[in-house]
Amino acid sequence: MDSAEAQPPFLSIVLPVFREGRHLPAFLTAVRSSMGKCNLPYEVVLVDDGSPDETWQVIVEEAKRSQGLRALRLSRNFGKESALCAGLEHARGDAVIAMDADGQHPPSLIPDMVRQWQTSGADIVEAVKRGRGRESLSNKLGAQLFYFILNKLSGFHFKGASDFKLMNRKAVDAWLKMHERNVFFRGMTIWMGFTTVQIPFEVVPRSAGHSTWSALKRLKLALIGITAFSSFPLHLVTFAGVVFLVISVLLGLETLYLKLVGRAVSGFATVILLELIIGSLLMISLGIIGEYLARIYEEVKGRPRYIVTESIDPDE
Repeated sequence: MDSAEAQPPFLSIVLPVFREGRHLPAFLTAVRSSMGKCNLPYEVVLVDDGSPDETWQVIVEEAKRSQGLRALRLSRNFGKESALCAGLEHARGDAVIAMDADGQHPPSLIPDMVRQWQTSGADIVEAVKRGRGRESLSNKLGAQLFYFILNKLSGFHFKGASDFKLMNRKAVDAWLKMHERNVFFRGMTIWMGFTTVQIPFEVVPRSAGHSTWSALKRLKLALIGITAFSSFPLHLVTFAGVVFLVISVLLGLETLYLKLVGRAVSGFATVILLELIIGSLLMISLGIIGEYLARIYEEVKGRPRYIVTESIDPDE
């Protein structure tokens, strides 16, 4: 057997972090413990997404104690999706595990994911949520509505999808060929269509702190997901325009008939109601078109997804 083929696969763990300094050492200890059960060489790639607290200093101290830790510090907060891009682009493993560093993605699941990858021959092993854990009712309803709309518009199944995934090198390289600036990680991995196996898991409470995902950030990600995977809203504008054109023609014929027979009566309420409906439709239509134009505008600028201001590489 060729010696290159006999070498065990090398794994990369990609962890975007933002304000995770307090509990990061304990979380990394849990990751190392789980990776020790895999009996495979690995590296941990930490991406500090512009944390304003002591997160980077904690990473520096961890790097001094661990030889297999690499880290990137972004110049500002570019968002979790961009931080994931940075980690994937710098990961060198034969397989890459992407997960959150807030503790809600349990490291104890890593050995099962690696085992499934090695035995099933799948390109992607995806950890699927059984439930959404402890969340407010508004967040749960909002998430359900978003995935319902996205499932219907895109034709892909997103229920229970998470960013906790293992991807082999073929899948990672294919993902890296998609250069759009408006990144929706879990949607892009589903879109690629590689062979995928799923492992269910329970979302556990955060190790510490609280989520920095505000309602505005969730709404922005939802708009990116919908506009990135479906042009149906644009077709809906056209369809609504046709419907109102038919209604306008019918009302026009009715008005002309009443005028000819001498029964024309002033109908200010009807006119005002129609103007309000048509005006609202036009504003909504312009808003939908504006969302797509904004995505195009951001893409054609060609700016980088992120900027690295500092890095830690044990090989250097």
